[in-house]
Amino acid sequence: MSTYHSLINEGKERLYKAGQGEQAAQLFMVELCRQKDINLYISMDEEANEQVQTDYLEGIHLMENGEPLGYVLGYECFYGYDFIVNEDVLIPRPETEELVGLVLSKFDDYFADKDHVNVFDVATGSGAIGITLNLEEPKMDVIASDISKEALVVAQKNNEKLGANVNFICGSMLDPFVDRNLRCDILVCNPPYIPSEEKMEQSVVDYEPHVALFGGEDGLKFYRDVFEKAHLVLNEKAFLAFEMGWDQGESLSNLAREYFESATITVHKDMSGKDRMLTIEL
Repeated sequence: MSTYHSLINEGKERLYKAGQGEQAAQLFMVELCRQKDINLYISMDEEANEQVQTDYLEGIHLMENGEPLGYVLGYECFYGYDFIVNEDVLIPRPETEELVGLVLSKFDDYFADKDHVNVFDVATGSGAIGITLNLEEPKMDVIASDISKEALVVAQKNNEKLGANVNFICGSMLDPFVDRNLRCDILVCNPPYIPSEEKMEQSVVDYEPHVALFGGEDGLKFYRDVFEKAHLVLNEKAFLAFEMGWDQGESLSNLAREYFESATITVHKDMSGKDRMLTIEL
């Protein structure tokens, strides 16, 4: 039998040789021990639980072949909540947590006088944005959409598992809201924004759904779709928040200005100092 420490070292070595991120080896062990209520940092030099050892080495094998840690575990922690993930949805990223935080920080200033605020989470994927907003701010009545029926199955499971109260509808971007004559006070969206020819990490290309990644030749296709139809779903006073690529700040704000001439349009940086979010205040 191996110790927890020796297993982690083996995992790091194997991932390094495979050209994968070796830090995932320790993160994986931490999560396996958390699942089984094992205090890893007390147990590091003890012989590993047999089931942990089996699960760990199987997971390392999958990651050697490029499978992301979130898919190996079957979940990803987002804003303190464990979201179920599989290959039907993107693995939620820390940058998207910042988008959620931005919306929450604006909420009281913008809607302090309202008991209920209608929120549309467009292209929801795993449901991470809409579900988190609903859990963190119960005044937000959230409806989330996605074009993928498979993604919505995952989102609904997360909604039930985490005790949220989000409604889900299937369709492309704003179409399902327009079709139902629905209107919102807040529209939040993390659309596919990667230009179709941009080089990506191979593990992302091989495992994560392309429909949730690529946004046309310039990466802005789905923003255009939303901007063109936004007037059909927005209330008179509304707040829009979008995630974007680090190099899209200028092009996206210029595009937004074409559709929202009198709005306050702001590009926000993420914690690494890169352009990451765009807000539109009506």
